[in-house]
Amino acid sequence: MLKNKDSNHLLSLLSFTVRTDPRDVARVESKTFICTEEKRESVPQTKEGIKGKLGQWMSVTEMNERLAEQFPGCMKGRTMYMMCFSMGPVGSPVSKIGIQVTDFAYVVCCMRIMTRMGSHVLKVLGDGDFVKCLHSVGVPNTESELQCAWPCNPEKTVIAHFPHDREIKSFGSGYGGNSLLGKKCFALRIASTIGRDEGWLAEHMLIMGLTSPTGEKRYITGAFPSACGKTNLAMITPTLPGWKVECVGDDIAWMWFDEEGQLRAINPESGFFGVAPGSSYLTNPIAMKTFQKDTVFTNTAETSDGDFWWEGLDLPEGVSITSWRGEKDWKPGNSKAAHPNSRFCAPSDHCPIMDKDWENPKGVPISAILFGGRRPEGVPLVYESFNWNHGVFVASSLSSEATAAAEHKGKVVMRDPFAMRPFFGYNFGKYMEHWLNMQKPGRKMPKIFHVNWFRVDEDEKFLWPGFGENGRVLEWVLKRCKNEDVADVSPIGYIPKADAINVEGLSKPPEMDKLFNIPKDYWLEECKSLHQFYDEQLGEDLPTAVLDELNALEERLKAA
Repeated sequence: MLKNKDSNHLLSLLSFTVRTDPRDVARVESKTFICTEEKRESVPQTKEGIKGKLGQWMSVTEMNERLAEQFPGCMKGRTMYMMCFSMGPVGSPVSKIGIQVTDFAYVVCCMRIMTRMGSHVLKVLGDGDFVKCLHSVGVPNTESELQCAWPCNPEKTVIAHFPHDREIKSFGSGYGGNSLLGKKCFALRIASTIGRDEGWLAEHMLIMGLTSPTGEKRYITGAFPSACGKTNLAMITPTLPGWKVECVGDDIAWMWFDEEGQLRAINPESGFFGVAPGSSYLTNPIAMKTFQKDTVFTNTAETSDGDFWWEGLDLPEGVSITSWRGEKDWKPGNSKAAHPNSRFCAPSDHCPIMDKDWENPKGVPISAILFGGRRPEGVPLVYESFNWNHGVFVASSLSSEATAAAEHKGKVVMRDPFAMRPFFGYNFGKYMEHWLNMQKPGRKMPKIFHVNWFRVDEDEKFLWPGFGENGRVLEWVLKRCKNEDVADVSPIGYIPKADAINVEGLSKPPEMDKLFNIPKDYWLEECKSLHQFYDEQLGEDLPTAVLDELNALEERLKAA
């Protein structure tokens, strides 16, 4: 238990830190499955001999046989908890109810933060439908077995989704998204299939409101792979004078078009489950203020005076540090005090810049959608798609360096279409068709942009300062939402005109030529790589409209 941050409220404002088994520290994509009778409903048809990277399938029959061997007796001697919760503000047209059974108190504490839970949810449930969620750490609590602080069963871990039955069954892992089944399992994988059936979108996106110095306010969403700056952007403190940012959510957005043709969005969650390392009063002061109380920390370090700590924070004086592995009197060296994927789980209403409409069941109106990842070379700071179909193509081509949120190691640039690669609830080709079909007469289609805060120079130093300075890019995005003439045509999309991005006041003017350089050879190689990716990973499931956009990009580059 961490020390109380406000001694005037001793009982209610306590935070806790937990340390997991070192074998249970991240999402286990290799053990996560979508279960349908037909394989192609869940995953695209890959090229012969190629392993699919856009989700894993197992037949309903095979998975049920496996779970029938593992679940019986797995909760013996453990306390069983049942939680009824709402994903989304109660009463929203797209909000959904879930009921989860678990045998792990950590899950209960985090789910209480991350979802709307309570008697008011039970009243809404009535006799209605709900998503069924079953979770066990897979370790019976018997007198004959040695008890451990973090029970888990990594050798038998499996996370199974049954979209037709609206069921999730998770066994063996107590960590985050593997056990908090309202999060990625429900809010993305199952919700994306519900959205497909009902005509809306469940996306791995932040939602934020931006108000200009003149008082004009617009909302945008943004999709970025985990640990690529979604939370930092959702809680940005703009450096440009007069600009104000408010947060609706930092991770997941459910979006639908209303009767007036306006795209609207809600945050289905009610808390933040953010990556801790890298967060500081320099990089994200709003997040730091958000998790000063009532927070569950996972795999962070702990100071001897009862505070949390991780790499990126100042080393406190006069105290010792216990690392996430339990090492006493830890000192900087070869090991990390906090796991690179350590997390904070904090209530949304503790965030000092939460938007007044973050709980509005009608959602907020969306003007623009951003996609982005860590691209150290070749990709400009920002560009705008030519139209909706081109924007879907841009999102499908999204790539990023792998992060500590998943099992992958090293700085490998991976395809992560729509920042949803680990979270698709059904065939990605059909998912793109669903996006393409969102464009209908009478609908106000938001503009789609690609951003890249992470381009580096020849010395591998970032060309753009990032963090609060990203507001300068958002200013340009909002100008484009009003169709202001601040963009030039390039082969890959609309890019800012010279001097269109305000860099006044920066201590070191960025090298804008390098930030917006579009190397022809690099992009032709990118086209070649995308053709291979689509051919190997999608085959006949690739929508013709997306292939047409790739071919058109290639022709524009050759003609440039």
